Amino acid sequence: MICASEIALKIASRVKGTVTFTHQHGCTQIGQDLERTFDTLVRIACNPNVAATLAISLGCESVDTERFIKQIERTRKPVVMLGIQEEHGSRRTVEKGIAIARKMVENTARMKRKQCDLSELVVGLECGASDAASGIAANPALGVASEMIIREGGTAILSETTELIGAEHLVAKRSATPHVKKRIYEIVGRMQKKIETMGVDFIGGQPTPGNLRGGITTIEEKSLGCIHKAGNAQIQEVLEYGEKPRKKGLIIMDTPGHDVESITGMIAGGAQLIAFTTGLGTPVGSAIAPVLKITGNPRTYRTMKEDMDINAGTIIEGKETIECVGTKIYDEIIRVASGKRTKAEKHGHHEFAINRIGPSL
Repeated sequence: MICASEIALKIASRVKGTVTFTHQHGCTQIGQDLERTFDTLVRIACNPNVAATLAISLGCESVDTERFIKQIERTRKPVVMLGIQEEHGSRRTVEKGIAIARKMVENTARMKRKQCDLSELVVGLECGASDAASGIAANPALGVASEMIIREGGTAILSETTELIGAEHLVAKRSATPHVKKRIYEIVGRMQKKIETMGVDFIGGQPTPGNLRGGITTIEEKSLGCIHKAGNAQIQEVLEYGEKPRKKGLIIMDTPGHDVESITGMIAGGAQLIAFTTGLGTPVGSAIAPVLKITGNPRTYRTMKEDMDINAGTIIEGKETIECVGTKIYDEIIRVASGKRTKAEKHGHHEFAINRIGPSL
């Protein structure tokens, strides 16, 4: 929780093999907004990438810590909660936390790697700091890779509802059932109503300043490029934010366009890896799931090579086809799922943010 973030950071910095993240939530929240924070944190702890959880609380926050522990215990993963007030201060909490975390790392180190089928893989699809090259090169190539994963029985999650606006009719045509089609229009309509409450007409409006600088002029252009990340597969299900898929194949999750909030939602939903396309470049990563960075802009690959994993700009330059680069992305996804570290992991990028649906009180 927010009041315990510094304690969590201190513990993680002293115990090799652990990660943590900070966020500003967990207190002065009510209703569905509080439940979203609660559910997201529980589901993050239940992600297949997490071996054990040491949760730090202040002791008087809005989140029900006892229910939090019980929910995670259902996975049979080790989980311990330390309360700063109960431990009589920050110093004692840090000392006790270090001892617990070290024991967790020792136990985890005894686990042996096992092969698993590709059908168990869940990949989150994300795009951010997009430019014209994203929709022309990186996103279509990722679409090829996501289709390959789906053909092997795996799951791909398409997120960012704001970036379906203007292209929702094209996405809805690929619905597996009438119910899925209805849900696509439902989440897009809900997002548009949220935008209208702020007195803004999103349809026909302009994207972010960075998008404009990169050659994208309308939200419709941005959406038409965004949906290419999912290829042409049939859509099996539409999820709420952070919800775990009940089906395999191509899934849509209702998230905002905010990159880090969207990534957090997909990881809470069980994504073990994020494939992130970017035109202008971004170093964003995650403490829980590796974030594979793909750029369709040759200049961005040259200037931000230390942050980019795959250069899809070769499509723009006419050196490779979309299918060829898509296969490269697929192969790299398999390597990362098998343990290869991404650039974001090597640089220690642990961005984290939970989408809110209510005010702080």
